Amino acid sequence: MKKTLFSLMAVAIASVSAFAQIPNFSFENWTTVGAYSIPDNWGTMNNATASFSVATATKATPGNPGNFYLKLTSLTTGTTVTNGIAVSGKLDSINKKAKSGFPCILQPASFTGRWQHMIYGTSQGSVKAVLTKWNTGMSKRDTIAIAAQTLSGMAMAWANFTINFTYFSTNAPDSCIIDLRASGSAPTVNDYLWVDNLALTGTVSGIQNQTSFLNSFAVFPNPSTDIINVTLNLKSSQQVSLELLDLTGKAIRTKDLGTIQGETQQSLDVNGVAKGNYFLRIVSDKATEVKKVVIQ
Repeated sequence: MKKTLFSLMAVAIASVSAFAQIPNFSFENWTTVGAYSIPDNWGTMNNATASFSVATATKATPGNPGNFYLKLTSLTTGTTVTNGIAVSGKLDSINKKAKSGFPCILQPASFTGRWQHMIYGTSQGSVKAVLTKWNTGMSKRDTIAIAAQTLSGMAMAWANFTINFTYFSTNAPDSCIIDLRASGSAPTVNDYLWVDNLALTGTVSGIQNQTSFLNSFAVFPNPSTDIINVTLNLKSSQQVSLELLDLTGKAIRTKDLGTIQGETQQSLDVNGVAKGNYFLRIVSDKATEVKKVVIQ
Protein backbone atom coordinates (compact mmCIF):
# COMPACT_ATOMS: atom_id res chain seq x y z
CA MET A 1 0.00 0.00 0.00
CA LYS A 2 1.35 3.38 -0.99
CA LYS A 3 0.67 6.57 0.96
CA THR A 4 1.67 10.14 0.27
CA LEU A 5 4.24 11.24 2.83
CA PHE A 6 6.44 14.26 3.21
CA SER A 7 10.16 14.08 2.89
CA LEU A 8 11.42 16.96 4.99
CA MET A 9 14.99 16.91 3.79
CA ALA A 10 15.75 20.60 3.49
CA VAL A 11 17.74 22.30 0.83
CA ALA A 12 20.41 24.00 2.90
CA ILE A 13 20.68 27.09 0.75
CA ALA A 14 18.97 30.31 1.83
CA SER A 15 19.10 32.68 -1.12
CA VAL A 16 18.22 36.35 -1.23
CA SER A 17 14.80 35.37 -2.67
CA ALA A 18 13.99 33.56 0.57
CA PHE A 19 14.18 36.81 2.50
CA ALA A 20 11.96 38.59 -0.02
CA GLN A 21 9.12 36.19 0.78
CA ILE A 22 8.36 38.08 4.03
CA PRO A 23 7.39 41.72 3.46
CA ASN A 24 9.60 44.12 5.45
CA PHE A 25 11.48 41.11 6.85
CA SER A 26 14.19 43.27 8.44
CA PHE A 27 11.87 46.03 9.76
CA GLU A 28 13.71 48.76 7.90
CA ASN A 29 10.51 50.49 6.73
CA TRP A 30 8.11 52.25 9.12
CA THR A 31 5.15 54.60 8.81
CA THR A 32 4.28 57.27 11.36
CA VAL A 33 0.61 57.35 12.39
CA GLY A 34 -0.09 60.19 14.81
CA ALA A 35 2.07 59.74 17.88
CA TYR A 36 3.36 56.28 17.02
CA SER A 37 4.99 54.33 14.18
CA ILE A 38 4.20 50.92 12.75
CA PRO A 39 6.40 48.62 10.66
CA ASP A 40 5.17 48.56 7.07
CA ASN A 41 3.17 45.43 6.16
CA TRP A 42 2.78 44.44 9.83
CA GLY A 43 -0.16 44.75 12.20
CA THR A 44 0.43 45.71 15.84
CA MET A 45 -1.51 46.74 18.95
CA ASN A 46 -0.31 50.35 18.66
CA ASN A 47 -3.60 51.65 17.29
CA ALA A 48 -5.40 50.25 20.35
CA THR A 49 -2.89 51.48 22.92
CA ALA A 50 -2.25 54.95 21.47
CA SER A 51 -5.01 56.45 23.62
CA PHE A 52 -2.91 55.48 26.67
CA SER A 53 0.19 57.12 25.13
CA VAL A 54 1.69 53.63 24.87
CA ALA A 55 3.23 51.77 21.92
CA THR A 56 3.90 48.06 22.41
CA ALA A 57 5.67 47.81 19.03
CA THR A 58 8.52 50.25 18.49
CA LYS A 59 11.36 50.89 16.06
CA ALA A 60 14.72 50.31 17.70
CA THR A 61 18.27 50.68 16.51
CA PRO A 62 20.73 49.37 15.47
CA GLY A 63 19.30 46.39 13.61
CA ASN A 64 20.98 43.03 13.51
CA PRO A 65 21.79 43.50 10.71
CA GLY A 66 20.51 46.77 9.23
CA ASN A 67 19.42 50.07 10.74
CA PHE A 68 16.35 48.96 12.70
CA TYR A 69 14.67 46.02 14.40
CA LEU A 70 11.20 45.40 15.87
CA LYS A 71 10.90 45.73 19.65
CA LEU A 72 7.74 44.24 21.18
CA THR A 73 7.06 45.05 24.84
CA SER A 74 4.07 44.23 27.06
CA LEU A 75 3.00 47.45 28.78
CA THR A 76 0.36 48.79 31.16
CA THR A 77 -2.71 50.29 29.48
CA GLY A 78 -5.19 51.53 32.06
CA THR A 79 -5.84 48.70 34.51
CA THR A 80 -4.50 45.90 32.31
CA VAL A 81 -1.27 44.83 30.65
CA THR A 82 -1.36 44.69 26.85
CA ASN A 83 0.72 42.07 25.12
CA GLY A 84 3.32 43.23 22.61
CA ILE A 85 2.09 41.58 19.39
CA ALA A 86 2.94 41.87 15.70
CA VAL A 87 1.54 39.88 12.77
CA SER A 88 2.56 39.91 9.12
CA GLY A 89 -0.59 41.46 7.70
CA LYS A 90 -3.60 42.76 9.64
CA LEU A 91 -4.20 42.25 13.37
CA ASP A 92 -7.60 42.30 15.06
CA SER A 93 -6.79 44.35 18.18
CA ILE A 94 -9.97 43.12 19.90
CA ASN A 95 -9.39 39.35 19.81
CA LYS A 96 -5.62 39.79 19.26
CA LYS A 97 -5.59 37.39 16.31
CA ALA A 98 -4.31 37.80 12.76
CA LYS A 99 -6.91 38.72 10.15
CA SER A 100 -4.66 38.20 7.14
CA GLY A 101 -1.13 37.35 6.07
CA PHE A 102 0.86 37.63 2.85
CA PRO A 103 0.97 35.52 -0.35
CA CYS A 104 3.24 32.48 -0.16
CA ILE A 105 3.18 29.55 -2.59
CA LEU A 106 6.47 27.91 -1.60
CA GLN A 107 6.99 25.06 0.88
CA PRO A 108 9.80 26.25 3.18
CA ALA A 109 11.58 23.92 5.53
CA SER A 110 12.15 26.42 8.33
CA PHE A 111 11.25 29.80 9.80
CA THR A 112 14.44 31.62 10.83
CA GLY A 113 15.57 34.96 12.19
CA ARG A 114 17.32 36.80 15.01
CA TRP A 115 15.87 37.47 18.47
CA GLN A 116 16.33 38.65 22.02
CA HIS A 117 13.66 38.02 24.65
CA MET A 118 12.93 38.12 28.38
CA ILE A 119 9.92 37.85 30.70
CA TYR A 120 9.33 39.28 34.16
CA GLY A 121 6.55 36.86 35.13
CA THR A 122 5.76 33.28 34.11
CA SER A 123 3.99 33.75 30.77
CA GLN A 124 6.46 33.21 27.93
CA GLY A 125 5.96 34.77 24.53
CA SER A 126 5.99 32.90 21.24
CA VAL A 127 7.07 32.95 17.61
CA LYS A 128 4.97 31.27 14.94
CA ALA A 129 4.60 31.00 11.16
CA VAL A 130 1.52 29.29 9.68
CA LEU A 131 1.12 28.29 6.02
CA THR A 132 -2.51 28.07 4.84
CA LYS A 133 -4.55 27.48 1.69
CA TRP A 134 -8.08 28.63 0.91
CA ASN A 135 -10.50 25.71 0.62
CA THR A 136 -13.10 26.83 -1.91
CA GLY A 137 -15.39 23.87 -1.25
CA MET A 138 -15.54 24.47 2.50
CA SER A 139 -15.12 28.29 2.35
CA LYS A 140 -12.38 28.20 4.97
CA ARG A 141 -8.61 28.16 5.30
CA ASP A 142 -6.83 24.82 5.66
CA THR A 143 -3.64 24.66 7.70
CA ILE A 144 -0.83 23.33 5.52
CA ALA A 145 2.13 23.64 7.90
CA ILE A 146 3.16 25.26 11.18
CA ALA A 147 6.50 26.39 12.61
CA ALA A 148 5.85 27.45 16.21
CA GLN A 149 7.91 27.82 19.36
CA THR A 150 7.06 29.07 22.83
CA LEU A 151 10.01 31.06 24.15
CA SER A 152 11.96 29.55 27.01
CA GLY A 153 14.32 31.19 29.46
CA MET A 154 15.81 34.37 28.07
CA ALA A 155 18.14 35.53 25.30
CA MET A 156 19.94 38.65 26.49
CA ALA A 157 22.04 39.03 23.34
CA TRP A 158 21.16 38.62 19.67
CA ALA A 159 20.84 34.94 18.77
CA ASN A 160 19.79 33.03 15.68
CA PHE A 161 16.66 30.91 15.77
CA THR A 162 15.49 28.17 13.42
CA ILE A 163 12.04 26.59 13.78
CA ASN A 164 11.24 23.72 11.42
CA PHE A 165 7.84 23.46 9.77
CA THR A 166 5.58 20.50 10.50
CA TYR A 167 3.49 19.73 7.40
CA PHE A 168 -0.08 18.43 7.68
CA SER A 169 -1.11 18.46 4.03
CA THR A 170 0.23 17.63 0.57
CA ASN A 171 -1.24 20.84 -0.84
CA ALA A 172 0.94 23.83 -1.63
CA PRO A 173 0.02 26.90 0.48
CA ASP A 174 -1.23 30.21 -0.88
CA SER A 175 -0.50 32.39 2.16
CA CYS A 176 1.56 32.72 5.33
CA ILE A 177 0.86 34.40 8.66
CA ILE A 178 3.69 35.23 11.07
CA ASP A 179 2.69 35.86 14.69
CA LEU A 180 5.15 37.35 17.20
CA ARG A 181 4.29 37.84 20.91
CA ALA A 182 6.30 39.26 23.79
CA SER A 183 4.17 37.43 26.37
CA GLY A 184 1.83 34.48 26.65
CA SER A 185 -1.79 34.57 27.84
CA ALA A 186 -0.87 36.39 31.10
CA PRO A 187 1.47 39.24 30.12
CA THR A 188 3.66 40.96 32.69
CA VAL A 189 4.83 44.55 32.38
CA ASN A 190 8.10 44.85 30.44
CA ASP A 191 8.10 41.34 28.97
CA TYR A 192 9.86 41.81 25.64
CA LEU A 193 10.70 40.17 22.34
CA TRP A 194 13.05 41.78 19.83
CA VAL A 195 13.20 40.34 16.31
CA ASP A 196 15.04 41.04 13.08
CA ASN A 197 16.05 39.50 9.77
CA LEU A 198 13.14 37.04 9.46
CA ALA A 199 13.08 34.49 6.64
CA LEU A 200 11.40 31.38 5.30
CA THR A 201 14.40 29.25 4.42
CA GLY A 202 15.11 26.08 2.51
CA THR A 203 12.39 23.99 0.95
CA VAL A 204 10.94 20.56 1.49
CA SER A 205 12.47 18.24 -1.09
CA GLY A 206 9.05 17.50 -2.53
CA ILE A 207 6.06 15.33 -1.89
CA GLN A 208 7.03 11.81 -2.76
CA ASN A 209 5.14 8.57 -3.03
CA GLN A 210 6.91 6.45 -0.47
CA THR A 211 6.00 3.20 1.14
CA SER A 212 4.16 3.97 4.37
CA PHE A 213 5.31 2.45 7.65
CA LEU A 214 1.61 1.63 8.19
CA ASN A 215 -0.66 -0.82 6.42
CA SER A 216 -3.67 1.05 7.83
CA PHE A 217 -4.53 3.95 10.12
CA ALA A 218 -8.10 4.68 11.27
CA VAL A 219 -9.54 7.09 13.85
CA PHE A 220 -13.00 6.80 15.43
CA PRO A 221 -15.27 8.31 16.49
CA ASN A 222 -14.50 11.51 14.62
CA PRO A 223 -15.82 13.93 15.87
CA SER A 224 -15.15 12.74 19.43
CA THR A 225 -16.10 14.01 22.88
CA ASP A 226 -14.04 12.02 25.39
CA ILE A 227 -12.03 9.19 23.83
CA ILE A 228 -10.32 8.91 20.45
CA ASN A 229 -9.82 5.32 19.33
CA VAL A 230 -7.01 4.58 16.92
CA THR A 231 -6.50 1.39 14.92
CA LEU A 232 -3.02 0.86 13.51
CA ASN A 233 -1.42 -1.85 11.46
CA LEU A 234 2.36 -1.51 11.36
CA LYS A 235 4.48 -3.24 8.77
CA SER A 236 7.40 -3.81 11.12
CA SER A 237 8.35 -3.53 14.77
CA GLN A 238 8.68 0.14 15.67
CA GLN A 239 8.67 2.56 18.60
CA VAL A 240 5.42 4.51 18.25
CA SER A 241 3.68 7.40 20.02
CA LEU A 242 0.42 9.33 19.58
CA GLU A 243 0.26 13.13 19.67
CA LEU A 244 -2.81 15.36 19.66
CA LEU A 245 -1.75 18.76 18.30
CA ASP A 246 -3.70 22.02 18.25
CA LEU A 247 -3.69 24.26 15.19
CA THR A 248 -0.52 25.99 16.38
CA GLY A 249 1.35 22.68 16.46
CA LYS A 250 1.39 22.50 20.26
CA ALA A 251 1.06 19.00 21.74
CA ILE A 252 -2.13 18.84 23.85
CA ARG A 253 -2.05 15.12 24.64
CA THR A 254 0.67 12.52 24.11
CA LYS A 255 0.82 8.78 24.65
CA ASP A 256 3.82 6.48 24.30
CA LEU A 257 2.71 3.17 22.78
CA GLY A 258 6.09 1.50 23.16
CA THR A 259 7.40 -0.92 20.55
CA ILE A 260 4.58 -2.51 18.56
CA GLN A 261 4.11 -4.51 15.36
CA GLY A 262 1.12 -5.61 13.34
CA GLU A 263 -2.43 -4.56 14.18
CA THR A 264 -3.25 -2.78 17.43
CA GLN A 265 -6.04 -0.63 18.80
CA GLN A 266 -5.21 2.24 21.11
CA SER A 267 -7.17 5.02 22.78
CA LEU A 268 -6.36 8.61 23.70
CA ASP A 269 -8.26 10.40 26.47
CA VAL A 270 -9.42 13.86 25.31
CA ASN A 271 -11.62 14.73 28.29
CA GLY A 272 -11.13 18.39 29.12
CA VAL A 273 -9.72 19.31 25.72
CA ALA A 274 -11.39 22.43 24.33
CA LYS A 275 -13.79 21.93 21.44
CA GLY A 276 -12.28 22.50 18.04
CA ASN A 277 -10.14 21.12 15.24
CA TYR A 278 -6.94 19.23 15.95
CA PHE A 279 -4.36 16.97 14.33
CA LEU A 280 -3.66 13.42 15.50
CA ARG A 281 -0.09 12.49 14.64
CA ILE A 282 1.38 8.99 14.66
CA VAL A 283 5.12 9.22 15.26
CA SER A 284 7.44 6.26 14.70
CA ASP A 285 11.19 5.98 14.54
CA LYS A 286 10.86 5.92 10.74
CA ALA A 287 8.27 8.54 9.80
CA THR A 288 5.02 10.24 10.82
CA GLU A 289 1.45 10.33 9.58
CA VAL A 290 -1.32 12.78 10.44
CA LYS A 291 -5.12 12.85 10.44
CA LYS A 292 -7.46 15.73 11.22
CA VAL A 293 -9.79 15.17 14.18
CA VAL A 294 -12.60 17.21 15.73
CA ILE A 295 -13.33 17.47 19.47
CA GLN A 296 -16.95 18.31 20.29
